[in-house]
Amino acid sequence: MNYKENNIKNIMHGFFLAVAMTIAEPSTILPLIIHHFTQNVIIIGVFVSLLRGGAILVQLIAAFYAQTFKKAMPYLRRVFAVRVISWFLIGLGIYFVGDKNPTLTLIIFGLFLFIFSFSAGFGSIYFMEVMAKVFNKHQRGKTMANRQFFAALGSIISGGVAGWVLSEFTPPKSYAYLFMISAVLMSIGMIAFGSIKEPIKENIREKEENIFLFFKNAFVFLKEDKLLQIQILAMLFSYSYMFAFPFVIIQAKNTIHLTGWLIGGFVTVQMIGSLIGNLFWKKIAPQYKKIFLISYGLILSAFLFVLFFHIKIAYLLFFFLMGIGKDGFKISGMNLLFEIAPEDKRPVYVALQNNITSIGLFFSIPGGFILELAGYKILYLITIFMLLIGTYFANKLKN
Repeated sequence: MNYKENNIKNIMHGFFLAVAMTIAEPSTILPLIIHHFTQNVIIIGVFVSLLRGGAILVQLIAAFYAQTFKKAMPYLRRVFAVRVISWFLIGLGIYFVGDKNPTLTLIIFGLFLFIFSFSAGFGSIYFMEVMAKVFNKHQRGKTMANRQFFAALGSIISGGVAGWVLSEFTPPKSYAYLFMISAVLMSIGMIAFGSIKEPIKENIREKEENIFLFFKNAFVFLKEDKLLQIQILAMLFSYSYMFAFPFVIIQAKNTIHLTGWLIGGFVTVQMIGSLIGNLFWKKIAPQYKKIFLISYGLILSAFLFVLFFHIKIAYLLFFFLMGIGKDGFKISGMNLLFEIAPEDKRPVYVALQNNITSIGLFFSIPGGFILELAGYKILYLITIFMLLIGTYFANKLKN
Protein backbone atom coordinates (compact mmCIF):
# COMPACT_ATOMS: atom_id res chain seq x y z
CA MET A 1 0.00 0.00 0.00
CA ASN A 2 1.13 3.58 -0.72
CA TYR A 3 1.34 4.95 2.84
CA LYS A 4 2.27 8.49 1.80
CA GLU A 5 -0.65 8.89 -0.59
CA ASN A 6 -3.22 7.25 1.71
CA ASN A 7 -1.92 9.23 4.69
CA ILE A 8 -2.52 12.50 2.81
CA LYS A 9 -6.05 11.45 1.86
CA ASN A 10 -6.78 10.44 5.47
CA ILE A 11 -5.45 13.81 6.64
CA MET A 12 -7.61 15.69 4.12
CA HIS A 13 -10.69 13.83 5.30
CA GLY A 14 -9.92 14.61 8.94
CA PHE A 15 -9.12 18.27 8.18
CA PHE A 16 -12.28 19.11 6.24
CA LEU A 17 -14.54 17.02 8.48
CA ALA A 18 -13.17 18.90 11.50
CA VAL A 19 -13.71 22.25 9.77
CA ALA A 20 -17.35 21.31 9.27
CA MET A 21 -17.99 19.63 12.63
CA THR A 22 -16.51 22.54 14.61
CA ILE A 23 -19.59 24.45 13.50
CA ALA A 24 -21.59 22.18 15.82
CA GLU A 25 -18.86 21.71 18.44
CA PRO A 26 -20.70 19.91 21.28
CA SER A 27 -19.02 21.82 24.11
CA THR A 28 -19.45 25.36 22.79
CA ILE A 29 -21.34 26.29 19.63
CA LEU A 30 -24.03 23.57 19.47
CA PRO A 31 -25.31 24.19 23.05
CA LEU A 32 -25.52 27.92 22.29
CA ILE A 33 -27.42 27.31 19.02
CA ILE A 34 -29.98 25.12 20.79
CA HIS A 35 -30.09 27.58 23.69
CA HIS A 36 -31.13 30.24 21.17
CA PHE A 37 -34.35 28.31 20.43
CA THR A 38 -35.03 26.89 23.91
CA GLN A 39 -33.94 27.56 27.50
CA ASN A 40 -34.40 23.90 28.49
CA VAL A 41 -30.97 22.40 29.34
CA ILE A 42 -32.37 18.86 29.03
CA ILE A 43 -33.18 19.51 25.36
CA ILE A 44 -29.64 20.82 24.92
CA GLY A 45 -28.37 17.52 26.35
CA VAL A 46 -30.58 15.57 23.94
CA PHE A 47 -29.24 17.42 20.88
CA VAL A 48 -25.62 17.07 22.00
CA SER A 49 -26.21 13.33 22.43
CA LEU A 50 -27.95 13.14 19.07
CA LEU A 51 -24.94 14.63 17.26
CA ARG A 52 -22.86 11.50 17.81
CA GLY A 53 -25.21 9.04 19.49
CA GLY A 54 -27.75 8.28 16.77
CA ALA A 55 -25.66 5.39 15.52
CA ILE A 56 -25.91 2.90 18.38
CA LEU A 57 -27.85 -0.15 17.19
CA VAL A 58 -27.16 0.40 13.52
CA GLN A 59 -23.47 -0.45 13.94
CA LEU A 60 -24.22 -4.08 14.67
CA ILE A 61 -26.49 -4.19 11.62
CA ALA A 62 -23.68 -2.67 9.54
CA ALA A 63 -21.23 -5.25 10.91
CA PHE A 64 -23.66 -8.08 10.02
CA TYR A 65 -23.25 -7.19 6.36
CA ALA A 66 -19.67 -5.83 6.50
CA GLN A 67 -18.19 -9.13 7.71
CA THR A 68 -18.82 -10.53 4.22
CA PHE A 69 -17.56 -7.50 2.26
CA LYS A 70 -14.35 -7.91 0.30
CA LYS A 71 -14.41 -4.11 -0.10
CA ALA A 72 -16.09 -1.56 2.19
CA MET A 73 -15.27 1.65 0.28
CA PRO A 74 -18.26 1.61 -2.15
CA TYR A 75 -20.64 1.58 0.83
CA LEU A 76 -18.63 4.23 2.68
CA ARG A 77 -19.00 6.62 -0.27
CA ARG A 78 -22.81 6.34 -0.04
CA VAL A 79 -22.64 7.17 3.66
CA PHE A 80 -20.52 10.24 2.89
CA ALA A 81 -23.18 11.53 0.45
CA VAL A 82 -26.01 11.16 2.99
CA ARG A 83 -24.01 12.97 5.68
CA VAL A 84 -23.15 15.97 3.49
CA ILE A 85 -26.76 16.40 2.29
CA SER A 86 -28.28 16.14 5.78
CA TRP A 87 -25.74 18.63 7.21
CA PHE A 88 -26.57 21.15 4.47
CA LEU A 89 -30.32 20.74 5.07
CA ILE A 90 -29.88 21.64 8.76
CA GLY A 91 -28.57 25.04 7.66
CA LEU A 92 -31.33 25.40 5.09
CA GLY A 93 -33.98 24.69 7.75
CA ILE A 94 -32.53 27.25 10.17
CA TYR A 95 -32.35 29.84 7.36
CA PHE A 96 -35.94 29.53 6.14
CA VAL A 97 -37.72 28.80 9.46
CA GLY A 98 -35.48 30.14 12.22
CA ASP A 99 -37.16 32.39 14.78
CA LYS A 100 -40.48 32.33 12.93
CA ASN A 101 -41.23 28.97 14.53
CA PRO A 102 -38.54 27.87 17.04
CA THR A 103 -40.27 24.54 17.71
CA LEU A 104 -40.40 23.63 14.02
CA THR A 105 -36.76 24.72 13.64
CA LEU A 106 -35.73 22.35 16.43
CA ILE A 107 -37.74 19.51 14.83
CA ILE A 108 -36.05 20.05 11.44
CA PHE A 109 -32.68 20.39 13.16
CA GLY A 110 -33.25 17.20 15.16
CA LEU A 111 -34.47 15.19 12.15
CA PHE A 112 -31.48 15.91 9.92
CA LEU A 113 -29.06 15.72 12.84
CA PHE A 114 -30.41 12.22 13.51
CA ILE A 115 -29.94 11.23 9.84
CA PHE A 116 -26.40 12.63 9.94
CA SER A 117 -25.60 10.70 13.11
CA PHE A 118 -27.51 7.52 12.14
CA SER A 119 -25.60 7.21 8.86
CA ALA A 120 -22.35 7.50 10.81
CA GLY A 121 -23.17 4.13 12.39
CA PHE A 122 -22.66 2.47 9.02
CA GLY A 123 -19.79 4.80 8.16
CA SER A 124 -17.77 4.06 11.30
CA ILE A 125 -17.75 0.30 10.60
CA TYR A 126 -16.75 0.79 6.96
CA PHE A 127 -14.18 3.46 7.87
CA MET A 128 -12.53 1.25 10.51
CA GLU A 129 -12.40 -1.66 8.07
CA VAL A 130 -10.66 0.49 5.43
CA MET A 131 -8.20 1.87 8.01
CA ALA A 132 -7.32 -1.61 9.29
CA LYS A 133 -6.68 -2.87 5.74
CA VAL A 134 -4.80 0.14 4.37
CA PHE A 135 -2.45 0.82 7.33
CA ASN A 136 -0.47 -1.59 9.50
CA LYS A 137 -0.10 -1.44 13.31
CA HIS A 138 2.65 1.20 13.37
CA GLN A 139 1.26 3.23 10.48
CA ARG A 140 -2.23 3.49 12.03
CA GLY A 141 -1.03 5.30 15.13
CA LYS A 142 1.01 7.72 13.04
CA THR A 143 -1.63 8.42 10.41
CA MET A 144 -4.34 8.88 13.08
CA ALA A 145 -2.08 11.32 14.96
CA ASN A 146 -1.41 13.14 11.66
CA ARG A 147 -5.14 13.15 10.89
CA GLN A 148 -6.04 14.51 14.31
CA PHE A 149 -3.21 17.08 14.18
CA PHE A 150 -4.54 18.56 10.94
CA ALA A 151 -8.12 18.14 12.15
CA ALA A 152 -7.16 20.31 15.13
CA LEU A 153 -5.58 22.81 12.74
CA GLY A 154 -8.78 22.84 10.69
CA SER A 155 -10.85 23.35 13.82
CA ILE A 156 -8.66 26.29 14.86
CA ILE A 157 -9.28 27.93 11.49
CA SER A 158 -12.96 27.04 11.68
CA GLY A 159 -13.21 28.37 15.24
CA GLY A 160 -11.83 31.72 14.12
CA VAL A 161 -14.21 31.86 11.16
CA ALA A 162 -17.13 30.82 13.39
CA GLY A 163 -16.23 33.56 15.87
CA TRP A 164 -16.23 36.12 13.02
CA VAL A 165 -19.56 34.89 11.59
CA LEU A 166 -21.21 34.88 15.03
CA SER A 167 -19.99 38.43 15.65
CA GLU A 168 -20.85 39.87 12.21
CA PHE A 169 -24.23 38.24 11.54
CA THR A 170 -27.24 38.05 13.82
CA PRO A 171 -28.65 34.68 14.92
CA PRO A 172 -30.20 32.50 13.60
CA LYS A 173 -29.01 33.49 10.11
CA SER A 174 -25.39 33.20 11.28
CA TYR A 175 -26.02 29.60 12.36
CA ALA A 176 -27.55 28.77 8.97
CA TYR A 177 -24.55 30.19 7.08
CA LEU A 178 -22.18 28.12 9.21
CA PHE A 179 -23.94 24.84 8.42
CA MET A 180 -24.39 25.40 4.69
CA ILE A 181 -20.81 26.54 4.04
CA SER A 182 -19.34 23.77 6.17
CA ALA A 183 -21.34 21.11 4.27
CA VAL A 184 -19.56 22.11 1.07
CA LEU A 185 -16.17 21.95 2.81
CA MET A 186 -17.04 18.57 4.36
CA SER A 187 -17.60 17.10 0.89
CA ILE A 188 -14.01 17.91 -0.16
CA GLY A 189 -12.53 15.68 2.54
CA MET A 190 -14.99 12.89 1.86
CA ILE A 191 -14.16 12.89 -1.85
CA ALA A 192 -10.45 12.67 -0.97
CA PHE A 193 -10.87 9.70 1.39
CA GLY A 194 -13.30 8.02 -1.00
CA SER A 195 -10.54 7.89 -3.64
CA ILE A 196 -8.33 5.57 -1.54
CA LYS A 197 -7.65 2.27 -3.32
CA GLU A 198 -8.80 -0.38 -0.88
CA PRO A 199 -7.27 -3.89 -1.08
CA ILE A 200 -9.53 -6.92 -1.38
CA LYS A 201 -10.08 -8.77 1.89
CA GLU A 202 -9.68 -12.52 1.51
CA ASN A 203 -10.29 -13.68 5.10
CA ILE A 204 -14.02 -13.07 5.49
CA ARG A 205 -16.75 -14.72 7.56
CA GLU A 206 -19.78 -16.46 6.15
CA LYS A 207 -22.84 -14.39 6.98
CA GLU A 208 -25.32 -15.95 9.43
CA GLU A 209 -28.77 -16.98 8.21
CA ASN A 210 -30.39 -13.96 9.88
CA ILE A 211 -29.42 -10.93 11.92
CA PHE A 212 -30.78 -12.36 15.17
CA LEU A 213 -28.36 -15.28 14.93
CA PHE A 214 -25.61 -12.74 14.24
CA PHE A 215 -26.53 -10.78 17.40
CA LYS A 216 -26.41 -14.02 19.38
CA ASN A 217 -22.97 -14.93 18.01
CA ALA A 218 -21.65 -11.40 18.57
CA PHE A 219 -22.53 -11.48 22.23
CA VAL A 220 -21.02 -14.97 22.53
CA PHE A 221 -17.75 -13.38 21.36
CA LEU A 222 -18.20 -10.69 24.01
CA LYS A 223 -18.96 -13.21 26.74
CA GLU A 224 -15.94 -15.39 25.93
CA ASP A 225 -13.34 -12.64 25.40
CA LYS A 226 -12.33 -11.11 28.76
CA LEU A 227 -9.91 -8.70 27.09
CA LEU A 228 -12.75 -7.33 24.98
CA GLN A 229 -14.92 -6.87 28.08
CA ILE A 230 -12.26 -4.82 29.89
CA GLN A 231 -11.53 -2.84 26.72
CA ILE A 232 -15.21 -1.93 26.31
CA LEU A 233 -15.62 -0.91 29.96
CA ALA A 234 -12.53 1.29 29.78
CA MET A 235 -13.87 2.95 26.63
CA LEU A 236 -17.41 3.33 27.96
CA PHE A 237 -16.26 5.18 31.09
CA SER A 238 -13.98 7.37 28.97
CA TYR A 239 -17.22 9.02 27.78
CA SER A 240 -18.08 10.04 31.37
CA TYR A 241 -16.96 13.57 30.53
CA MET A 242 -20.18 13.85 28.49
CA PHE A 243 -22.21 14.13 31.71
CA ALA A 244 -20.98 17.71 32.12
CA PHE A 245 -19.09 18.66 28.94
CA PRO A 246 -21.94 20.42 27.06
CA PHE A 247 -22.94 22.47 30.11
CA VAL A 248 -19.58 24.03 30.93
CA ILE A 249 -20.14 26.67 28.23
CA ILE A 250 -23.58 27.46 29.70
CA GLN A 251 -21.98 27.97 33.14
CA ALA A 252 -19.33 30.18 31.50
CA LYS A 253 -22.12 32.24 29.93
CA ASN A 254 -23.58 32.79 33.41
CA THR A 255 -20.30 33.55 35.21
CA ILE A 256 -18.17 35.55 32.74
CA HIS A 257 -18.85 37.95 29.86
CA LEU A 258 -19.15 35.62 26.87
CA THR A 259 -18.68 37.26 23.45
CA GLY A 260 -18.78 35.68 20.00
CA TRP A 261 -15.02 36.01 19.78
CA LEU A 262 -14.52 34.33 23.16
CA ILE A 263 -16.74 31.41 22.09
CA GLY A 264 -14.59 31.02 18.98
CA GLY A 265 -11.54 31.38 21.25
CA PHE A 266 -12.65 28.44 23.41
CA VAL A 267 -12.98 26.32 20.27
CA THR A 268 -9.54 27.46 19.10
CA VAL A 269 -7.90 26.73 22.47
CA GLN A 270 -9.45 23.25 22.53
CA MET A 271 -8.08 22.54 19.08
CA ILE A 272 -4.65 23.93 19.96
CA GLY A 273 -4.68 21.38 22.78
CA SER A 274 -5.62 18.70 20.25
CA LEU A 275 -2.87 19.84 17.90
CA ILE A 276 -0.16 19.79 20.59
CA GLY A 277 -1.49 16.54 22.04
CA ASN A 278 -1.29 14.71 18.72
CA LEU A 279 2.36 15.65 18.30
CA PHE A 280 2.95 13.92 21.64
CA TRP A 281 0.68 10.93 20.89
CA LYS A 282 2.51 10.38 17.61
CA LYS A 283 5.82 10.20 19.48
CA ILE A 284 4.72 7.53 21.97
CA ALA A 285 2.60 5.38 19.60
CA PRO A 286 2.17 2.38 19.68
CA GLN A 287 2.17 2.58 23.52
CA TYR A 288 -1.61 2.78 23.41
CA LYS A 289 -2.30 1.82 27.04
CA LYS A 290 -0.02 4.65 28.17
CA ILE A 291 -1.88 7.08 25.89
CA PHE A 292 -5.19 5.88 27.36
CA LEU A 293 -4.11 6.43 30.99
CA ILE A 294 -2.57 9.86 30.33
CA SER A 295 -5.78 10.93 28.58
CA TYR A 296 -7.84 9.95 31.62
CA GLY A 297 -5.54 12.03 33.83
CA LEU A 298 -5.87 15.09 31.60
CA ILE A 299 -9.68 14.94 31.46
CA LEU A 300 -9.87 14.55 35.25
CA SER A 301 -7.62 17.61 35.68
CA ALA A 302 -9.83 19.64 33.33
CA PHE A 303 -12.93 19.05 35.45
CA LEU A 304 -11.07 19.86 38.65
CA PHE A 305 -10.30 23.31 37.21
CA VAL A 306 -13.95 24.18 36.49
CA LEU A 307 -15.08 22.61 39.77
CA PHE A 308 -13.02 25.05 41.83
CA PHE A 309 -12.56 28.09 39.58
CA HIS A 310 -15.06 30.13 37.52
CA ILE A 311 -12.81 32.56 35.68
CA LYS A 312 -11.70 32.89 32.04
CA ILE A 313 -8.32 31.22 32.57
CA ALA A 314 -9.99 28.17 34.20
CA TYR A 315 -12.34 27.73 31.23
CA LEU A 316 -9.44 28.17 28.79
CA LEU A 317 -7.44 25.48 30.63
CA PHE A 318 -10.50 23.23 30.65
CA PHE A 319 -10.95 23.35 26.88
CA PHE A 320 -7.19 23.05 26.29
CA LEU A 321 -6.89 19.86 28.37
CA MET A 322 -10.08 18.41 26.87
CA GLY A 323 -8.60 18.88 23.40
CA ILE A 324 -5.54 16.83 24.31
CA GLY A 325 -7.37 14.10 26.25
CA LYS A 326 -10.24 13.45 23.84
CA ASP A 327 -7.89 12.80 20.92
CA GLY A 328 -5.83 10.49 23.13
CA PHE A 329 -8.95 8.41 23.72
CA LYS A 330 -9.62 8.22 19.98
CA ILE A 331 -6.13 7.00 19.09
CA SER A 332 -5.75 4.50 21.93
CA GLY A 333 -9.28 3.09 21.87
CA MET A 334 -9.27 2.15 18.21
CA ASN A 335 -5.75 0.71 18.16
CA LEU A 336 -6.12 -1.30 21.38
CA LEU A 337 -9.19 -2.93 19.86
CA PHE A 338 -7.41 -3.79 16.61
CA GLU A 339 -4.73 -5.58 18.63
CA ILE A 340 -7.20 -8.03 20.21
CA ALA A 341 -9.63 -8.46 17.28
CA PRO A 342 -9.12 -11.48 14.94
CA GLU A 343 -9.17 -10.34 11.30
CA ASP A 344 -12.33 -12.22 10.32
CA LYS A 345 -14.18 -10.95 13.41
CA ARG A 346 -12.87 -7.37 13.22
CA PRO A 347 -16.12 -5.72 12.03
CA VAL A 348 -18.00 -7.53 14.81
CA TYR A 349 -15.51 -6.45 17.48
CA VAL A 350 -15.59 -2.85 16.22
CA ALA A 351 -19.40 -2.88 16.22
CA LEU A 352 -19.57 -4.36 19.73
CA GLN A 353 -17.22 -1.74 21.14
CA ASN A 354 -18.80 1.17 19.28
CA ASN A 355 -22.32 -0.04 19.97
CA ILE A 356 -21.92 -0.51 23.73
CA THR A 357 -19.66 2.49 24.34
CA SER A 358 -21.99 4.72 22.31
CA ILE A 359 -24.25 4.64 25.37
CA GLY A 360 -21.74 7.13 26.75
CA LEU A 361 -22.68 9.61 24.04
CA PHE A 362 -26.07 9.92 25.76
CA PHE A 363 -24.58 10.73 29.17
CA SER A 364 -25.38 14.41 28.59
CA ILE A 365 -29.11 13.61 28.94
CA PRO A 366 -28.89 12.39 32.58
CA GLY A 367 -26.29 15.14 32.98
CA GLY A 368 -28.97 17.69 32.13
CA PHE A 369 -31.32 16.21 34.74
CA ILE A 370 -28.56 16.22 37.38
CA LEU A 371 -27.81 19.86 36.57
CA GLU A 372 -31.48 20.81 36.88
CA LEU A 373 -31.86 19.02 40.22
CA ALA A 374 -28.50 19.47 41.95
CA GLY A 375 -26.42 22.13 40.18
CA TYR A 376 -22.97 22.28 38.64
CA LYS A 377 -20.91 21.19 41.68
CA ILE A 378 -22.69 17.84 42.08
CA LEU A 379 -22.64 17.30 38.31
CA TYR A 380 -18.85 17.81 38.19
CA LEU A 381 -18.27 15.56 41.21
CA ILE A 382 -20.29 12.72 39.63
CA THR A 383 -18.37 13.18 36.36
CA ILE A 384 -15.02 12.98 38.19
CA PHE A 385 -16.11 9.84 40.09
CA MET A 386 -17.12 8.10 36.83
CA LEU A 387 -13.80 9.03 35.21
CA LEU A 388 -11.95 7.48 38.17
CA ILE A 389 -13.83 4.21 37.59
CA GLY A 390 -12.76 4.35 33.95
CA THR A 391 -9.14 4.90 34.99
CA TYR A 392 -9.33 1.69 37.05
CA PHE A 393 -10.47 -0.35 34.03
CA ALA A 394 -7.94 1.33 31.72
CA ASN A 395 -5.18 0.32 34.12
CA LYS A 396 -6.28 -3.35 33.78
CA LEU A 397 -5.75 -3.32 30.00
CA LYS A 398 -2.81 -5.22 28.57
CA ASN A 399 -0.11 -3.32 26.66
